[in-house]
Amino acid sequence: MKLMLALYFFILAIIQMGLLFGIYHYYRSQNLARPNIYWMSSLTLSVLALLVFGGGIVSIEDIARPEFNFTIANTFFYTAAVLQAFFCQSLNREVGKPLKISLAISILIFIVVFEWLRNESTFEVRTVFICVLTGLFYVWQIIEVRIKRKKSPSSQLIYLQYASVAELFFAIGRLTILIVGSLTIRQVEQIPQILILFTIAQLVMNTLSYIAIGSYWAEQIAFSNLRSNQENQEIKALLKERETLISSLLKANKTASTGALSAAIAHELNQPLGASSLNIQFLQKKLSDGQLNPVLEKEILDTLLSDNQRAAGIIRSLRSIFSDEKVGSSKIDLAELIETVLNIAKPDITAKSIQIVMSVQPHLMIQANRGEIQQVLLNLVNNAIQALVMSPQSVKKIIIDAHQTEAGVLLSVADNGDGIPDASQRQLFELLSSSKSSGMGLGLWLCKHIITRHGGSIEYAPNFGGGAKFAVRLPTNINPV
Repeated sequence: MKLMLALYFFILAIIQMGLLFGIYHYYRSQNLARPNIYWMSSLTLSVLALLVFGGGIVSIEDIARPEFNFTIANTFFYTAAVLQAFFCQSLNREVGKPLKISLAISILIFIVVFEWLRNESTFEVRTVFICVLTGLFYVWQIIEVRIKRKKSPSSQLIYLQYASVAELFFAIGRLTILIVGSLTIRQVEQIPQILILFTIAQLVMNTLSYIAIGSYWAEQIAFSNLRSNQENQEIKALLKERETLISSLLKANKTASTGALSAAIAHELNQPLGASSLNIQFLQKKLSDGQLNPVLEKEILDTLLSDNQRAAGIIRSLRSIFSDEKVGSSKIDLAELIETVLNIAKPDITAKSIQIVMSVQPHLMIQANRGEIQQVLLNLVNNAIQALVMSPQSVKKIIIDAHQTEAGVLLSVADNGDGIPDASQRQLFELLSSSKSSGMGLGLWLCKHIITRHGGSIEYAPNFGGGAKFAVRLPTNINPV
């Protein structure tokens, strides 16, 4: 009887050990996701508990007064149950430091209480004590998994929930058998077959719950790989379109001007694509470290989408220049669009300690192509930032003004930098002319092209009190051509 019981425990230990080693080697080959530390720790302690318990059964003489190794085994079982519940909670929210401290304290209390029960109480009382404790953790586990399933459906979480419910059922069954049967057990041979069956069944369900968690984590890795591949494909498509556009320009005319224009276009596109590449690397690192949470994931993906849309908008604008095709328009809230542009430029604005002074009329609506007008605003704001970087001004400001006029909308972007030299002002909006050593002279030329095709105008004037000011005039009802 004792050997048969010990064999059951050893078999389950071997199965869980195989699961542990298999998953460990599988995840070592993955870069995008790592297994949860609570689950791996729980599985490791469960294997140790089964081995110690199985070994203890072989040598036990009086089941009412077992050896100290039973205290060790049950402590492992208790800690494994708590860590598995922690894993389920971590699916929905972070396990806080107070809860971790409570776990450490509860383990010490459990050792003291169970050791007292081992010496002073009976097999029945100890079993009831363990069944009640583990039952509470199973309930906690079921609740957390149910919450996660509502937010993010998963077939593996369904299996985990079923296994946890089965564990709870068999724990309650063991409790019922002991209470209703009023048993007095002093030898292993006196344990009822039905109680042994329920105990082994509970441990089997516990093993199935670990397998379900492993399958869930493999599912998450598959989703992470899919998302990463989709993002890489989007970036590759944009890079390919960029290369195609540059190649077409070079084939059309091999002159130095055409080559310079191609380099300028590449320079414009490299900004959003470079930002996308950095964000993808950051996303991959967070996934690799297992530190990605839903809030950070949404922020990174939103930024990637914004950068991709910026790159696509530049390509569409340049394509329209050479193809002369019509571009769709929509109603735009200018104040909201300005806020979007400032959010894109926020890292540079903050890093350079630049103040933004805004005077924008609310609900200022225009009918225009959103992507192209955003590109114009972004170019003007970036030019102002670069001008202020080179300025010795102690207080650096960008002043944005937008209001309704009789002719339409007047938008201005000004800075309090050093301004533009007189010799450069006449060629500001010409293709491939630039007052900046790092620029290729495409930005302002592209701005003028976009504003002109929207039926408006863009002008430069020295800013009052020093600096540069660009004024954009747009009709309220625009039909871009």
